[in-house]
Amino acid sequence: MAFMRYYRGLPQGETTVEEFRAWLSQFDADGDGRISREELEEALRSLNLWFAWWKAREAMRAVDANRNGAVDGDEMGRLYAFAHKHLHLKMNQLEE
Repeated sequence: MAFMRYYRGLPQGETTVEEFRAWLSQFDADGDGRISREELEEALRSLNLWFAWWKAREAMRAVDANRNGAVDGDEMGRLYAFAHKHLHLKMNQLEE
């Protein structure tokens, strides 16, 4: 018997940086406080976005400033801005 994992969706309407962080945290499979490309891909897939693997790869290339393979710390604000601009997610009060 297969078990499916259910995730909370993004809040309806515009999303703040903190709401975006809280939403992404549920995809942090290893609990290290960072979001890997695979975890980001899972998050995008939960939104039923087409080509989630490609969008996750492009997001990591754009926001992973220290090239450690994960979004952490200050990079979360960059991911938030990327999601707003390139994934057309509704966002407000851009805080970095």
